[in-house]
Amino acid sequence: MTLDALLVAPFVDYGFMRRALVACLSLGIGSGPIGVLLMLRRMSLVGDAMSHAILPGAAVGFLVAGLSLPAMGIGGMVAGLAVALLSGLVSRGTVLKEDASFASFYLTSLALGVLIVSLRGSNIDLLHVLFGTILAIDGPSLYLIASITSATVVTLAVVYRPLVAECFDPGFLRSVDGRGSLYHALFLVLVVANLVAAFQALGTLMAVGLMMLPAAVARLWATTLPGMIGFATLVAALSGFIGLVVSFHVSLASGPTIVLTASLFYLVSIVFGRGGLARRILSRPRFVG
Repeated sequence: MTLDALLVAPFVDYGFMRRALVACLSLGIGSGPIGVLLMLRRMSLVGDAMSHAILPGAAVGFLVAGLSLPAMGIGGMVAGLAVALLSGLVSRGTVLKEDASFASFYLTSLALGVLIVSLRGSNIDLLHVLFGTILAIDGPSLYLIASITSATVVTLAVVYRPLVAECFDPGFLRSVDGRGSLYHALFLVLVVANLVAAFQALGTLMAVGLMMLPAAVARLWATTLPGMIGFATLVAALSGFIGLVVSFHVSLASGPTIVLTASLFYLVSIVFGRGGLARRILSRPRFVG
């Protein structure tokens, strides 16, 4: 098999593969920077919790319009923002920390969403909701993903400095600006929006995969924040491309293959990345007795 037939032909011959590739590239551009900021804020598990929090809204969208990705995406957006708001209120009004309140709401949301889908859907419908249908991405769904990515890039360009400041020293930002909570809320909106976009392709269980795994890879290679953002975006895009090619030729589920490809990048980075295991072992001082 020639290189052209291996890497190019699937996207030339099949429209669904082209749409899936565009969706992956768009997700990489939007989710890459968000994942890096989440990681630097030590909120990686919050991102995972939020990816499950959108399930009840997606389930309601499924009940109303069936497997309509735009309807499920809008429902997921509403549910995710509601969970983010409620978690913030609980963490500020009780002794619970934000991560504990997110975890509590995420477990409730996951159980409620599965219950709603199971009431009227089949096991196949539930699998589509949980694991996504990236090869079934249609025009409206692609427009929704592209719109969320565009809004994310524009918003990050406008509020990049305060978001970074709030990321590293939220107390300082509140003291000099007074709008730290506003920027934090805006960031959570961007997180939910990009998880909704990823849900269109990867389902609720793996929506956070293209957000956090490339960010972790970038942290092991890049030394600056812009470098980490660019590296994470590149890894996410490459994971989508390679995962689609492998799933096409080997007849595997596309969503899990894409996330496992990103996981492979992560494992390689753990060993060979900057500060990885290989460098630590080689740089360890040796004493000759």
